[in-house]
Amino acid sequence: MSQVTHNCAGMPRRDFLQLGIGGGLGIGLTGLLRLQAQAAGVGPGVGKPGGKNGSKVNCIMVWLDGGPSHYETFDPKPDAPSEIRGELGAIETSVPGVRFCEAMPNLAKAADKVTVIRSICHKDPNHGGGNHYMMTGARTPVPVACGASVTFHPSFGSVVSHHRGVLNGIPAYMSVPRVSRSGGPNFLGGKHSPFVINGNPNDKNFQVRDVVLPSDISEGRAASRRELRASLDRMLRYNDKLADDPAITFDQYYQQGIDMVLSPQAQAAFDIRREDEKVRDAYGRNDFGQRLLMARRLVEVGVSWMTVYYGGWDHHTKLFEAYKGEAAKKMDQGVAALINDLDARGLLENTLVLLLGEFGRTPKVNKDAGRDHWPHAMSVLMAGAGIPRGQVVGATDAKGYNASENVYRPEDFAASLYTKMGIDHAQILHTNTGRPVQLVNNGRLIKELFV
Repeated sequence: MSQVTHNCAGMPRRDFLQLGIGGGLGIGLTGLLRLQAQAAGVGPGVGKPGGKNGSKVNCIMVWLDGGPSHYETFDPKPDAPSEIRGELGAIETSVPGVRFCEAMPNLAKAADKVTVIRSICHKDPNHGGGNHYMMTGARTPVPVACGASVTFHPSFGSVVSHHRGVLNGIPAYMSVPRVSRSGGPNFLGGKHSPFVINGNPNDKNFQVRDVVLPSDISEGRAASRRELRASLDRMLRYNDKLADDPAITFDQYYQQGIDMVLSPQAQAAFDIRREDEKVRDAYGRNDFGQRLLMARRLVEVGVSWMTVYYGGWDHHTKLFEAYKGEAAKKMDQGVAALINDLDARGLLENTLVLLLGEFGRTPKVNKDAGRDHWPHAMSVLMAGAGIPRGQVVGATDAKGYNASENVYRPEDFAASLYTKMGIDHAQILHTNTGRPVQLVNNGRLIKELFV
């Protein structure tokens, strides 16, 4: 079953991605390494670590593009009237007294490992503005329509890349299988764009672009270092789409390219076929599940920020049919498996897992059996990085119209996740023209995440 990536603007997400003010287009490894080499530095360094025993925290953000329904995920209202309650029931979770929608059975079992925030909200009902707000922690300075693709503020992943830079030739920020419309670096520059891993990791012949070893290397036919360099030179020149003259710029990023392509850790992480079959089965033998598994493998080898993009959550029609279908089943199985797997490996304390979209959905079911855009209430699932387990933060009112208890804004969400990752959310960044920009404007920590 193919993944739906359209929203109500009627255009595929891929069509929105463009270079320019947004800078959100992911680029190939060779182009990314060149930009990083030209920068001659990797940023201001890491703040106070937020993981277990003071260690560095990495993040996997699962982005449900389009705006998932809070009713049909983590904030069901079984006692509300039918036109609000909808067709799906509520089920008990592993946390006494906490119920999720019946469409989330696996995450219900894993509820004792996560925190669900039911009270993050904002006022932007458009995909463009809502996406930007929840991807950057900053409001857009002008109204952004559903079909727009702009980034007025650096995305979370780009800011993390700005602080951490390249580790052993591996970019700090990666995204699969594409970039969300506000996932770019803006004034931080193209060197902090994500490296995009497209394709389907569930395919038998799946390979990651730009990091596949040439056959004369992978089959051991390169007899000398000179031949090895020549093989890599040919590979990188062939894949280089951005340089006017690859021969001039090659040496500037040659060693970083060598580190990435020849790193046993990186190659092992990209080769998902090395994973235990039972683990692959647990995530789900599908595109989304295997992308989550690859994300886990990559944070293990040092990638600081992974975005796993999953589109198709803009359910203006046939919402209940959708949540009974394959897309919701993939999400429920895959995210639960990711959390359980990280926990079993002892990685959850130092890995922040986020599951969210740009907003929630309207309380009343519309005439087409769907729900429309609703930024006044949404649910965000978080796990790891020392976040208390088995917790629900805040609440919406009895019918799910508005966040009503312990209400938090996207700025508070941003301040909290940056703090978890050891980054000062109150710092001042500077644009390429020298204009000062506060990373998060008046963000306060979500205190329940730091108990």
